[in-house]
Formats: sequence, structure tokens, C-alpha cells
Amino acid sequence: MTTLDTEKLLLVAEKAGKTAGELLKKLKGQVVKSWAKDVKVNADFETHGVILEMLKTSGIPILSEEDDIHDFGMDIKWVVDPLDGSINFLRGIPSSAVSIALVCDGEPILGVVYDFNREEMFSGIVGKGAWLNGERISVSSVRERSEAILMTGFPSYTDYSREALNKYISLVQSFKKVRLLGSAALSLAYVASGRADTYYEKDIKIWDVAAGLALVKAAGGSYTKTTIDKDGECTVSAGNSEALTDTT
Repeated sequence: MTTLDTEKLLLVAEKAGKTAGELLKKLKGQVVKSWAKDVKVNADFETHGVILEMLKTSGIPILSEEDDIHDFGMDIKWVVDPLDGSINFLRGIPSSAVSIALVCDGEPILGVVYDFNREEMFSGIVGKGAWLNGERISVSSVRERSEAILMTGFPSYTDYSREALNKYISLVQSFKKVRLLGSAALSLAYVASGRADTYYEKDIKIWDVAAGLALVKAAGGSYTKTTIDKDGECTVSAGNSEALTDTT
């Protein structure tokens, strides 16, 4: 694993993200599957094919949200969400992105999040740095929750019971502001770039957060995540310091 040329692989991921983003600009969202709290649109599958063809040149296995079977056991793999924020895309809300990560032994080591609406390419390599359109970025210096902006969200299978929501409120009410973009990948990219200070989401899919977690760590922050379950879900907290990522 130590022989990986991460800088070369980052270029591959950036090119795949940019190509997929340019395609998404031309597509109009059409629902192909809908269930309780989420949808799949045609763009998810069209960009999936484009990204996989480009990443295959690396010879590294690929785990994508749009795969029929998900293998979480691979030691090294690309983890891809071709379109994070599908409902936003469908309704014309400009908060969606292409998300591509390289994961080694369960931890994201490289990430690309491309906001095609704003043409913002967030990229990073853990231990080497993070960039926005080629300019170096870093996490914010805010350390007090009373001054911090928390990025969060409600995944498709969120428990909306009164008990669960009350517990959630007790967790987030100490922050100055709470923001929900509808895209975990963009939320984490904003933490990496210092636009926000921390991120928390319960039972989120690994392909939604893998690239963003790599960005946060590459930008000088840290994260914690629970073990990924059989459905690809984990609970994630990420930010500029342990003081903000502690969710106990």
C-alpha cells in the first residue's frame, strides 16, 4: 500500500470528477426510482458509468453507490458517489456534487468533491494537503461550539420519532448555527475549506462521506466514524478539533 502514487491517482480522480460534472450540467433530472425519503435519478446512473470507465485505468477495485452488490471488504478501493444530492439536482437546488475517494484499510486517504454548479474542485491527499481549484485550503480555527457552524443532515432512513429528535436537538443546540445542504460530500468539503467548522451525521452511507473525510483530514482536521455496517452505513463526526468532533 505504501507504493501508491497518490498524486497521480488524485489527478485521475479529479479528471473523472470534472468529466462527470460537465455531463451533469447537461442532464435534466428524471426520476427512475422513488421510495419513502429518497429518489434515484437518471443522472446517478449515467455519471456512474463515466466515472467507472475512467477509474478502471488505475487497476484499483471500485465501490460505487450505484453498484448492485457492495463489497466493503476490499483492502484498497475507490469509493464513489456519482451524484451526491440527487433530490437537490432533480429540483434545481444547486447543492450537489460528484464524490470520489480512495480508501486504504478502511480509511479514506484521498478525496475529490466536485461542485459542478459552482465549478469548485475540492481535492486532498491525507498527509500532503488539500486544495480548492488548486489553492491550498485548511480547516477553520474556531474551537468553541458557541461560535461554531455545524453541518449536518438527515439520511434517508432517519428515525423521526420524538425520542430520537429530542436526542438530536440536545446534541446540536450548543452550536452557534446549524446548516443542512442536502449533500454530505459538500458539507464536509466546506468544513475542510473553513467555511464551516464541524460535521455530524448518523447512519450515513460511506460513499456519501468518504471523499469528504479525506478532505477534512488532509486540510488539518480530524474525524471519527463507527464501523461500517452491512448496508454501508456509519455515524460520522468531523471537524477542526476534537472539541468540536466529540459527540458524546
